[in-house]
Amino acid sequence: MAGAYDFKAVEKKWRERWNARDLFRVGEDSAKTKRYILEMFPYPSGDLHMGHVRNYTIGDVVARFNTARGFNVLHPIGYDAFGMPAENAAIARGVHPADWTNKNIKTMHEQLKLLGISYDWGREMITAEPEYYRWNQWIFLKFYERGLVYRKEASVNWCPACETVLANEQVEAGVCWRCGSDVEKRQLEQWFFKITDYAERLLNDLDLLEGWPERVRTMQRNWIGRSEGAYVDFAIAGTTEKIKVFTTRADTLFGATFFLLAPEHPLVDELVAGTGREAEVAAFREEVSKETEIDRTSVEIEKKGVFTGRYVVNPVNGEELPIWLADYVLMEYGTGAVMAVPAHDQRDFEFARRYGIPIEVVIQPEGEEFKAEEMAEAYVGDGRMVNSGRFDGLWKDEGARAVTGWLKERGEGDFAITYRLRDWLISRQRYWGTPIPMLYCEHCGVVPVPEDELPVVLPKNVKITQMGGSPLKQVSDFVNTSCPKCGGRARRETDTMDTFVDSSWYYLRFTNPKNDRQVFNSEKVSYWSPVDQYIGGIEHAILHLLYSRFFTKVFYDMGLVKVVEPFTNLLTQGMVIKDGAKMSKSKGNIVDPMDIINRYGADTARLFILFASPPEKELEWSDRGVEGSFRFLNRVWRLVEENATAIRRPEREMGDADNALLRLAHQTVKKVGEDIDSFGLNTSISAIMELVNGMRDYNEARGDQANPAVVKEVTERLILLLAPFAPFISEELWETVGNKESVYHVSWPSYDPEIAKAPEITLVVQVNGKVRDRISVPADISEENMRETALASETVRRYTDGKKIVKVFTVPGRLVNVVVR
Repeated sequence: MAGAYDFKAVEKKWRERWNARDLFRVGEDSAKTKRYILEMFPYPSGDLHMGHVRNYTIGDVVARFNTARGFNVLHPIGYDAFGMPAENAAIARGVHPADWTNKNIKTMHEQLKLLGISYDWGREMITAEPEYYRWNQWIFLKFYERGLVYRKEASVNWCPACETVLANEQVEAGVCWRCGSDVEKRQLEQWFFKITDYAERLLNDLDLLEGWPERVRTMQRNWIGRSEGAYVDFAIAGTTEKIKVFTTRADTLFGATFFLLAPEHPLVDELVAGTGREAEVAAFREEVSKETEIDRTSVEIEKKGVFTGRYVVNPVNGEELPIWLADYVLMEYGTGAVMAVPAHDQRDFEFARRYGIPIEVVIQPEGEEFKAEEMAEAYVGDGRMVNSGRFDGLWKDEGARAVTGWLKERGEGDFAITYRLRDWLISRQRYWGTPIPMLYCEHCGVVPVPEDELPVVLPKNVKITQMGGSPLKQVSDFVNTSCPKCGGRARRETDTMDTFVDSSWYYLRFTNPKNDRQVFNSEKVSYWSPVDQYIGGIEHAILHLLYSRFFTKVFYDMGLVKVVEPFTNLLTQGMVIKDGAKMSKSKGNIVDPMDIINRYGADTARLFILFASPPEKELEWSDRGVEGSFRFLNRVWRLVEENATAIRRPEREMGDADNALLRLAHQTVKKVGEDIDSFGLNTSISAIMELVNGMRDYNEARGDQANPAVVKEVTERLILLLAPFAPFISEELWETVGNKESVYHVSWPSYDPEIAKAPEITLVVQVNGKVRDRISVPADISEENMRETALASETVRRYTDGKKIVKVFTVPGRLVNVVVR
């Protein structure tokens, strides 16, 4: 290795060796404790970006560290390859989504290898391949058998030009983000997974996830949204028909002055028929259909509505309440109907003020009295019930229970628990996804595709254009088939699955990715599950993680897995930013990882991305920081080159400098191990840098008198500590100091607590010049810590308590004198 640090030659050499030896391959080993380390797999959109580099490098450090500690580590990689970006690319570039995706996967595969990530490459898998998505289809059928799949009409954002459903985020100011056409609300037959059957378990089992950030658990709790309250039946005036609402505030029922329905509510047409308001209501519904859910529920946008001309009867007092349609009431939440209590709900208050609807105060705080005409906003705090008949005087929580119990006795309501969580709509009117394995027979109706006919293969001979929605409808060979029940004519479902399905169970498939007979082998999945450490962005805190938890629980109920949660520990790493903003092409602040690797090497890219910030925090890109990391690796290179000569010199007697260097090395081993365990990767690197400085100082002080045994031990410890962070240079340096085995297979260095222990001195503590205590402290204790230690002594406090401390004198390394009066 004599000469300058040639990172290109070093990294090429070790990539080739690792590949030739298949170094990172792993299998089940009952004699070893397993560790399953997983980063959220990427969507193959093109080149790696710095966010990818950070994510995968963090995971690689953890994987390499645990391997060195003797664990059997599974560290796989794959590609979340289906999705709309590939279809958009096909339209924009005139290429097939499969060709675009596979080209990107090839690029990302090569770049991940350039980074030196220790993946078991034999487990690499692509979700867009039939070998994977056939099991998406198998899972769909198993869910269907268990009553967890159903089809119903649902309100969706629909672009009439693109002929496809749009997510809320794809509707911008009421128009399609892609073509600019006005977006409509449509009722379409859609497939759903019944995740709400697992709502209570998904909520309760969050308590099991002690290794998850509390922020993520809170986000999931809020998304699931458990509410305790009551169902209340309101009769439609003049009929025997009733509309059910859910409320958490049964104590305010006497304050309901109007009644709201979602514009999409199926009763609307029937209600307005013959009222003379049909045209006005229809126009309002058309207007609302162009609004996004985000706009409709925003607290910043003024709410609007229309009167239907009909009334309901309040069951607690018999009063008739006008039925309005309101844009802020959504069919997807609750029952699509709301009792409006303007005195005690802010949105209802604003709506009532706008349309001149009466306001009735029914909760008064202790010692105050609100008057409706004087209120500037709704009162939502605690208080006693008023203007509520027999329930006057009850505190609101007690009153809510009492009112609900009274309604239950009368058959007009009951206690209830509801969830904000909605069933998972998995239908997508797009091409590049998993075909849904269902048929429509003229005689038998909806029929599942038999398991032995899986996979239903996504046809490649399609023409993808911007117009016309999913091209599957145009592929007659795909659509037209025969019914497996009666043999008659049938047509295939042309919707594809939400790509979140692909990522909801991939972590289990990694345990047995080549299995063509089972979704996964139960013994293998039992050995590796659950994932011990999962790493990914906070943007996946809800949907991906929630869906994965749902799948795992269903698999548990099916007897396929033995765990109820998929991920024991979760790290959500921060973004990489530059010039104070997230990197993006539009901002012109993109840094290409390949530019850094070509200029400085993969080890420098890894070291900087890990050193610049704690993993969970944002990382501000710094060109100077990258250069600093490169200079540090060059210093390490020169140091080890120098020490490789020193270790061949004759043995020497141990001296104070030798013991001090050994102490620093053992202290560093202790700190780096503890810090990696707690994701203090930046502080781990800082400690390694301090060790390098200590080694340089030792070499300069000892020169030719350096102890070769000490130099060898400390140099090898340095290389082993550096190896998870900068694996290429560490391999080369390990070989340089005379070792033949790959550093990847060398055990993590141990430390001796006695050697690591700092030398101590006896600190004399005086109070007004008289010795009151003697305390053992580290020899390198600072003056500030000397003062703090002295004042904290219980013996000293007997002489200082109740007195004024005038001054504290210190003699560094020897004495503290506390002056009191």
